[in-house]
Amino acid sequence: MSAFVPTTRRRLQSLLLLGVAIVVYVADQFTKNWVVSTLPEGKPVPVWGEFLQWYFVRNPGAAFSMASGATWIFTILAAVVVIVIVWQIKRLGSRSWALFFALLLGGVLGNLTDRLTREPGFPVGHVIDFISTPWLIPAIYNIADMAIVVGMGLFIVISLLGLPMDGSPRAKRASAEKESA
Repeated sequence: MSAFVPTTRRRLQSLLLLGVAIVVYVADQFTKNWVVSTLPEGKPVPVWGEFLQWYFVRNPGAAFSMASGATWIFTILAAVVVIVIVWQIKRLGSRSWALFFALLLGGVLGNLTDRLTREPGFPVGHVIDFISTPWLIPAIYNIADMAIVVGMGLFIVISLLGLPMDGSPRAKRASAEKESA
C-alpha cells in the first residue's frame, strides 16, 4: 500500500501541473488572439483609467524589450525550459513544486508559441504584450508573463522554506540524509 501512495501522489501532481499549465496557456493565447484582432497597436485603451490599460505592442525581446536582436536565443532558452519541466514531472510529489512548474510551463509555452508562430516568423516571432499598469511598473506584459512572475515568486518561497520536490516531509528527509552520510 505504501508504494501506491507515492505513485498516486505523483500522478496527481502531474495532473495538477498539466491542468494549470493548460489553463494558463489557453488563457494567454486566447487573450493574445483577441488583442491582435481587436485592439489598435501602440495606443493605450483605458480599462480603469490610469490603473489598468490595454496597450498592444509586439515585443521582439525579453522584459522591457531588452535584447530585441536576440529573439532566437529566447526561443532556444524557452524550449530548454519546457524540456526540463517535462523531465522533472516524474520527480514531483509536492503540490507547491507542481504549481510552480505549471505556472512556468504555461507561461513559457505561451510566449514560445508567439516566437514560433507570430510575425516576423519562425523562430523570431514577436511576443504579444498588452497589459499596462503604469502606476505599478512601467512595463507592458501578458498573461504568460504574469504566470512566469508568480511562478518565480512561488519558487523563491518554496526554496526558502526548503520544501522538497518529491513531497517528502522535511524532518524525514533530513534524518535520511544524516543516516546516509
